Order: sequence, then C-alpha cells, then structure tokens
Amino acid sequence: MQIVVLAAGRGTRLRPVTEHRSKAMAPVLGRPLVERALAPWVDHGLTDAIFVVGPDDEEIRAVFCPGNSLGIAVQFVVQEERRGMAHALCVAAPLLRGDFCLTACDSLVAADHTAELLAAHEDGTGVLSLMDVPEELVSRSAAVELDGEFIRRIVEKPNRGDAPSNTVSLPHYVLPRRFLDLLPDLEPSERGEIELQDGIQRLIDDGCRVVGVRTSSRFQVSNPDDLLRLNLEELAKGEEAVIVHSSEVAEDSDFIGRVRIDRGVVVGRRCVIGPNVYLERGCVVGDGAVVKDSVILSGAVVAEGQRVRGELLC
Repeated sequence: MQIVVLAAGRGTRLRPVTEHRSKAMAPVLGRPLVERALAPWVDHGLTDAIFVVGPDDEEIRAVFCPGNSLGIAVQFVVQEERRGMAHALCVAAPLLRGDFCLTACDSLVAADHTAELLAAHEDGTGVLSLMDVPEELVSRSAAVELDGEFIRRIVEKPNRGDAPSNTVSLPHYVLPRRFLDLLPDLEPSERGEIELQDGIQRLIDDGCRVVGVRTSSRFQVSNPDDLLRLNLEELAKGEEAVIVHSSEVAEDSDFIGRVRIDRGVVVGRRCVIGPNVYLERGCVVGDGAVVKDSVILSGAVVAEGQRVRGELLC
C-alpha cells in the first residue's frame, strides 16, 4: 500500500523556525519532523511514499533522495497553490494505484496506533484516526458523529455548540481508491479550501463503510513551543546521556544530563551545556555561555556569557 505524506504547509505559526525551511523539515534531534511522522507507518511495512511538497522546498528532496535513512521509495509532487488537504491529494492522485494511506507531517502518533488503523482496513473501507478532546478544542478539528465504530457524519471545524460530538478526526487515514473519484467535484468551503472532510462525507453518503479507530494521544507540532517540547521529550528517551558529533567543542566546557550536539556546532570555552539541550548544526555558543532545557537551531548565536533556559532559538 502507498502512503501520501502532506508536507506542503508553510508553517506560518511555527515561525521563525520556518523562515528558511518548511514545516516538514523542522528539526527533531537531527531528523526532520516529517521523518518522525512517517516512521510509524514505515515500521508497519509501508515503503512506497508520495510526498506532496511546496514549490520551493529543495531540502526535503535532498534528504529523501534514493538511499534515504528510512529506506523507502519516494516520489514528489508539487502543490503550487495551498488550497486544502483534498486539493493536495488531487495532486498526488495520478500516482496512486489502489487503496492508500494519508498522513500529515506535523501530527505524530504511536506505531501501535498506525498498526490499528491498518488492521481495521478492508478492501474498499475507509479508516479514520479518532481522538476525544475537550469541548473547547472541538472547533479546531473535524468532529464526527458515530454509530458504534462507523462514521455517520463528519463536520470540519464546527462552531462551538454545533459539533456532533467531542470526538475529532486526526490527519491519519486509510482510504479506498474510489475516494479519489469524488475529489474533482468538491467545492471550496467558506475558508476557500477543498476540504478532505467533505469528500469523506460524500463517501459515507455513497454507502462506503467508513470506520474510526481511537487513540488516546498524539503530538501536534504547531508553534515553536511545541517543537521545543517535542525535542526535549525525544531527548529524554535517548539511551546515551551526552552525544557530541562536533569536533569544534572546547574541552573545558561542561555537559550535564542529556545533551545532543550535531556536527558543525561551535561551542566556546568554559560553557555549561545541559541538562536537556539540543544544538543543531550551524549554531554557535560563545565562551562562558550557559544553556539549559533549550534547543538552539542552525544560524542562532548564543553570545559570550549569555544564559539561556527553556528557550528555542533560531
């Protein structure tokens, strides 16, 4: 089965991280965010991917060239205009051969949940990832009406009080090939986008079996604080406390707790780095600086003697 990866978003809310890179390429301990999102699907045998990317994202093409770290085959299609998820899928449709998976680059779920989504799929069946959220958050997503495990209705970003439930659809799907035939007839929503949820509702109305699989958690990366927290959480999972790839690190600097330093990082003399710090390639930490509980990204400079704690700098 093929998987379509939605990676064309500008990442406006993630600025300034995305001033010079796409949201998909935001770093998580030396790996792009999109790789983290795709890895659980690859773990369960999906090795044929179609990336929907923006017109100016050359970095993602370089990283996912043949011989990439995930060991998957990747094709790229360009979404020239960002007109919604269904529009992005239309761009990828000519490359799809049958039933397929669809996932977003900024929404992370556990490998066991992707396994459950794949297990719920049968030929011609649609499968949606579901999660219960507080009532005040329902209007940010697509709410669903359920009949047991079956989806009866799906409403994109309903007004508060109009939602059919507080169960929402996450951007992880297994969809039948026939779904693609519905996309050309979809009209833009009030937001001016071609909504994937309108296509799913039409699929349901046409008699297709669409089921939901619940998860209790996911990690959504929307802003710099989210990216900081994700990096620190992933750092905490590491087996090695200190990983230093760079050769430009002064010997008299101290490292405390969990620290990762990429190649191409410069760390001056008498610095204190850690606990819980990630330094991305291309950043500089000046003499005598103290960095704790922080992520310093490419191009950022921590000045001599500066103290940084709980920040993401870029």
